[in-house]
Amino acid sequence: MGYEEQKIEGRNAVLEAFRSGKPVDKLYVLDGCQDGAVRSIIREARKHDTILNFVEKDRLNQLSETGKHQGVIASVAAYEYAEVEDMLKFAEEKGEDPFLIILDNIEDPHNLGAIIRTANQAGAHGVIIPKRRAVGLTATVARTSAGALNYTPVAKVTNLVKTMEDLKKKGLWFVCADMDGDVMYDVNMKGPIGLVIGNEGEGVGRLVKDTCDFTARIPMKGDIDSLNASVAAGVLAYEIVRQRMQ
Repeated sequence: MGYEEQKIEGRNAVLEAFRSGKPVDKLYVLDGCQDGAVRSIIREARKHDTILNFVEKDRLNQLSETGKHQGVIASVAAYEYAEVEDMLKFAEEKGEDPFLIILDNIEDPHNLGAIIRTANQAGAHGVIIPKRRAVGLTATVARTSAGALNYTPVAKVTNLVKTMEDLKKKGLWFVCADMDGDVMYDVNMKGPIGLVIGNEGEGVGRLVKDTCDFTARIPMKGDIDSLNASVAAGVLAYEIVRQRMQ
């Protein structure tokens, strides 16, 4: 699951990399190049937080591996998505009950990165994200995870509910973070578990919530109604850690 750089060259290939959600770290563009296709690529780069470098033709030719860069070269962080099966194996190798974190509707890359970082520290065996309505493993996610992305497997699945149902057959049960749930200290979170977190606004989707076995709420003492998603994930993950240590 290492981190390595790969280069993508040529206008169509680079545009496709952005549109398919590949984590583009840096973009090199021929200085002064103003045509429509290149402008579209620059727009995508700005939208995705990519580092932009405007360079001379000689520099581009130097960077190019194909000799067919057409004025644009993207440098992509190649993160491998894991399989859910790998996570269960990982738990088994460590002699631990599986502990997975399932994310629904998390669209902010900083939140995703922070949750992967927390997952790593709390000893979770993996993070599962849906293909739709979710951020993928972008360069920002990688930076925010502070290196945890190299150690904590992340799987991208087509259907969260189906994945959860498959995991239930393997003995996992699911607890969903929700304001209407029981106070987290009263929920037994020992054993093989999946912690389900949604975003601050909409929370977890209804079907995913209905698939959960329990809902747990974090006691709130303040005047606003919710915690940031990555903070909520941290609080609940560490309640699971506390209960496991007892």
